[in-house]
Amino acid sequence: MASGVAVHDDVIETFQAIKLKKKNRYVVYRLSDDKSMIIVENAADIDATYDQFLSELPEDDCRYAVYDMEYELSNGGGKRNKLCFIVWCPDTAHITKKMLYASSKDAIRKKLVGISCEIQATDADEVEYDNVLADVSKKGTV
Repeated sequence: MASGVAVHDDVIETFQAIKLKKKNRYVVYRLSDDKSMIIVENAADIDATYDQFLSELPEDDCRYAVYDMEYELSNGGGKRNKLCFIVWCPDTAHITKKMLYASSKDAIRKKLVGISCEIQATDADEVEYDNVLADVSKKGTV
């Protein structure tokens, strides 16, 4: 916790719900208003789309997110699910916000055991579905 920011218990509970219970498609996290804690902003139902996820990433503010990426292997190997941790710090965000999110990332990341892939995104291109899918599926054949 280099930044001194704590992780709220709800962050771990919602992560477990997405990881073990497959209850949610994604969870978006943010810093509390007093910037002392990482909290849950939204946990979307399992039938939520990737476009809905993208619409929750603000144009000029930072967020953390976990997305349960589901994809099919091209070789007929069936469906796969991988959890992707996304650090959203757009170029248009205020520099102090970006620095706070960067320095607080380890606090949340250490609590989220079982992440397959991590993406640090600064613009919309870096979180496009095809780009994220390519990163998530590097270990297997899609």
